[in-house]
Amino acid sequence: MQSEIARIKEIFVSTQGEGPYVGYRQLFIRFCACNLSCRYCDTDYSYKNENRVYSPQELLDFITKEFDPAHIHSVSLTGGEPLLHAGFLKIFLPMLNTKYYLETNATLPDKLYEILDFINIVSADIKLPSATGLNNTFEKHDEFFRTVRTNPKINLFAKMVFDENITEEEITAATNLAKKYDFELILQPKMLNNEISPSINFADELFSKCLKRYKKVRLIPQVHKFLDIR
Repeated sequence: MQSEIARIKEIFVSTQGEGPYVGYRQLFIRFCACNLSCRYCDTDYSYKNENRVYSPQELLDFITKEFDPAHIHSVSLTGGEPLLHAGFLKIFLPMLNTKYYLETNATLPDKLYEILDFINIVSADIKLPSATGLNNTFEKHDEFFRTVRTNPKINLFAKMVFDENITEEEITAATNLAKKYDFELILQPKMLNNEISPSINFADELFSKCLKRYKKVRLIPQVHKFLDIR
């Protein structure tokens, strides 16, 4: 069955550079393909260049041979959009005794439901139309966060990539979602050539606006870009 294989771009150990888990050592599994096309995306998750197809057992064998899960905080399932491979993950995840950290665009709640019991941490993106060029995704995000909250053991937070085009309506919608589902909201400035593209003053003003609406807000840039690591 197609769901029992997955095309994976790369597997590597590095330091988490985004959100509240900055600085933790993780094993990253980068899956190919995404259901969205954000204009700021800086990740090559396409099928071109080097990538290979794994069965769940082949992926387990590769990881246990090449890496020591005891020396990492968690396994980051990233992409692309890893939930496009939910059928594969449903088989693979129980095979490895570790914490799983799901990095997702938070638009596929039905796929999340298939693997909900195996996930420890959800790092979700809130996709702002002003930054991504996508149509409004807040309704789908709402459904996604509602699904996450059916498993009280999951540590949920959301990142919001922004630039100077962010609107008051987007600020209100994002903070309302965070308040509704009681998660930490991470403001993440858009990067341009490994530098923060909004001004520091603008980022700080946005931080203040969000804090007036909701207290669990943090301003954290992509630290791995400054460290020049993956």
